[in-house]
Amino acid sequence: MMLTQQPLTYHAFVELATADPAVVGLVLKGSRAHDDMPTEHSDHDLYVVLTDNATTALTRFTGHRTPELDLVIAPLAEFRAAGMPGFERYALARAKIVLDRLDGGIAQILTAKARLDADEAFRNSGEWLDAYANSLYRSVKNDRDGHSLAARLDAADSIRFLLELLFALDRRPRPRPYNKYLEWELARYPLPGWDTGMLLDAADRISGTGDVPLQRHLFAHVEAAARRAGHSAVLDAWGKDLDLMRPQ
Repeated sequence: MMLTQQPLTYHAFVELATADPAVVGLVLKGSRAHDDMPTEHSDHDLYVVLTDNATTALTRFTGHRTPELDLVIAPLAEFRAAGMPGFERYALARAKIVLDRLDGGIAQILTAKARLDADEAFRNSGEWLDAYANSLYRSVKNDRDGHSLAARLDAADSIRFLLELLFALDRRPRPRPYNKYLEWELARYPLPGWDTGMLLDAADRISGTGDVPLQRHLFAHVEAAARRAGHSAVLDAWGKDLDLMRPQ
């Protein structure tokens, strides 16, 4: 009689990996790493960090993906690399360490991923500020000219760029949290100088309705924060168009 092979579970794999000396770190990311976020549908997203040039049978699980368990197996040098991988930076910044055989070395790598350096943060902030101003300007102008759908779509775009801007100003990793984790993130790690409730309410209303007075009110706060951060040149490049974005 043939026995049906059972799917590999998270706990079974952690036990297997912990027993392998080639494994120097296990890092859990995604919903399972965010308190109060997992549901019955949440899988376990696990990074398996190996010693460089390791020889281990665990590499047979490279690319393993099931409804229970997704694995990313990477050598230490690749995991340590600043840009590895760029789209995962937030996930790794808020990940949970399951195993760290480097006497805190895995924790140090994650801490480094959680902050942008000053130059990168300033450059990113300027780019997101310009993108935010562009969408805001288009939204307000479209509303003025009677293009209601375009105005709402541009307003929704502006909120996406605004959130990227605010996270970059605080030197948090890019990209910002997935929308799923936005409220979780801001409840536990508020953005300095911003009222979380006000910001989320404004994002909700502007994305849904394109409320122009609210967009202008929000822009007044953003303009002040951006100028304090040294981005006056980006704003001033908009010239008289700023008058359309500001409260009337």
